[in-house]
Amino acid sequence: MSSAPIVGVDVGGTFTDLFLYDPGTSSFRTAKVPSNRGDEAVGFMNGLRALGGPAGFEAIVHGTTVGTNALLERKGARLGVITTAGFRDVLEMRRRDRRNTWGLWGDFTPITDRDLRVEVPERMLADGTIHTPVDIAAVEAAARDLLARGAEACAIVFINAYANGASEAAAAKAVRAIWPTPHVSVSSEILPEIREFERASTTGLNAYLQPGVASYLGKLEGALGEAGFGGRFHIVQSNGGIMSTATARSVPVRTALSGPAAGVIAAAAIAKAAGFENAITCDLGGTSFDVSLVAGGEMALAAQATIDFGLVIRSPMIEITTIGAGGGSIAHVDRGGLLQVGPESAGSRPGPVCYGQGNTRPTLTDANVVLGRINADKPIGGALSRLDVEGAKAALLKHVGDPLGIDAMAAAEAVVRVANAKMAGAIRLVSIERGHDPQKFVALPFGGGGALHVGALIKEVGLQAALVPRFPGVTSAIGCVIADVRHDQVRTLNLNLDGIDAASLDRRMVEEATAARAVVEGAGLPVERIEVRFELDMHYAGQTHTVGVPLPLHVVNGTTGVSEAIIRMAFEAAYQTAFSRLLPGLGIRIVSLRTAAIGIRPDFDLTTLAPPKDATVEGAARGARQVWFDGAWHTATVWSRLDLPEGSRVHGPAILEQGDATVVVDPDLVARTDRFGNLIIERE
Repeated sequence: MSSAPIVGVDVGGTFTDLFLYDPGTSSFRTAKVPSNRGDEAVGFMNGLRALGGPAGFEAIVHGTTVGTNALLERKGARLGVITTAGFRDVLEMRRRDRRNTWGLWGDFTPITDRDLRVEVPERMLADGTIHTPVDIAAVEAAARDLLARGAEACAIVFINAYANGASEAAAAKAVRAIWPTPHVSVSSEILPEIREFERASTTGLNAYLQPGVASYLGKLEGALGEAGFGGRFHIVQSNGGIMSTATARSVPVRTALSGPAAGVIAAAAIAKAAGFENAITCDLGGTSFDVSLVAGGEMALAAQATIDFGLVIRSPMIEITTIGAGGGSIAHVDRGGLLQVGPESAGSRPGPVCYGQGNTRPTLTDANVVLGRINADKPIGGALSRLDVEGAKAALLKHVGDPLGIDAMAAAEAVVRVANAKMAGAIRLVSIERGHDPQKFVALPFGGGGALHVGALIKEVGLQAALVPRFPGVTSAIGCVIADVRHDQVRTLNLNLDGIDAASLDRRMVEEATAARAVVEGAGLPVERIEVRFELDMHYAGQTHTVGVPLPLHVVNGTTGVSEAIIRMAFEAAYQTAFSRLLPGLGIRIVSLRTAAIGIRPDFDLTTLAPPKDATVEGAARGARQVWFDGAWHTATVWSRLDLPEGSRVHGPAILEQGDATVVVDPDLVARTDRFGNLIIERE
């Protein structure tokens, strides 16, 4: 590893978190600054300056929510689509799903209007045979028409292009000669895989994001250049790996869950080092609560994800469930008299009422401040000197207490309980409802607010314990630093397993491995080795669903050694695991080949974060204050969390404070510090 510092930057809805690691001195620094919604580059650069940079940094790795926010808020580019005659409505038809399954209402607005989806004469058959050659003159006319209508990006999606991309390639060449920007996405380049809607959706969303993501990255790179940064700048992907900014500009759809993914990477590494192979990560930021499952030390990867209704991205992603329950989530009483928390958020501007920046509606953070769980005299982030407790209390009384007929303290506690119930529901969704016993899992809370609620989550869901990272507020930024370099690609094969031409498949696998390795090598980050992994999508003949079948093969001396017997054995093992039985007598088909190249980064020694050797319990004590639990005030001990030595035990009720987060230990819980400085919170 290079001896120059590497910095992880996670830009959230409220705060931008940074973690700097200097391998030359095995030292680190953290920073937390307000995000600047609408111009996140300002918060990004403020954070780097707080760390003394960016000149002299070896690399900056960024987890971004720009793509996610653009999709959720429908603020992408004005998109034009050029497609095969008769297929302009694929994006609108989807998979025959409905927003409200049993309701009689609910609509879907596609990411581009019908008049911006243009058909051209072209037809490719499913076997890759050209039935009707693409009409290049019609393609050129379509591109000019889309530009005249104000299109900023273009997606080219022809039927069956996964089987033969020649027609799309010819059309793309013609469009790119006319289009004034590089924002042209081609389905056979983005996702050369069978499944018409998923391919169209992924390509369309990629083009939809290109101008915004490219502009954001360009602004960051310009600011970094002006500040003297000469190192490498990389982006975290939704699959948990990192990629170059050039790749991010070309395939921005892979950044859709970039920010949350970085946190899961770090959480999985922290849990494994601490001796917990099963963990449920709980990222509570300013706008959302993101949950993911780590079982047996492995993060869960999904082949595709639905970012919002109808917005499907088919690309490997860490499985993350998101709900609108962050620190900035606004509490209100609905028309039916029920208390709701979120999904609307106050964000960083104006932020919670207690920030004193103009918001008048109470948030989850306001409730925690009123209950005494957050120290109003020591707000995190450094931008405010004090939080307005009385303002928060007045807002809670007006918007929650008065409508429900309760006082301000009861209103604050009610807001926290509703938020806890929503978070517990998200945890049950990824654990109990998928057959996992929560008693075998620890909660791993991070983000600025995760550790405020962990006690309630342990008790409501029945979790084994909680593992609070050393720096919960910047865990996602740590994930940026330790993430591997990764590139995934897929090719549709459509082959019968019986009598397969193993030599031909072997050549294809070697070609795919070579191409994937080249992308990782081109990223320019130091890696210890590059691993190439193969997986097949397979099913029994007649089935529509597939199972992922990992192949225990590697490229050695120009060959993988693949054979029909190896594939059959791997398929039966995967199918047995998924469905507990096989279907003998049915033919077996290979649908697609998935190839992942992973550049393994040098290990990050988590003991670097450990408490100082001379730390003492006495030196960490900060007195006591009144904190509200279960309808009454309690005297809670207050501690400087980072000054607690290894092996120390803190009995609840207690508040542990640090610069990036606050940890709450409920009255019936106890916390102990492990050798990495993590807090393990358990029942007394």
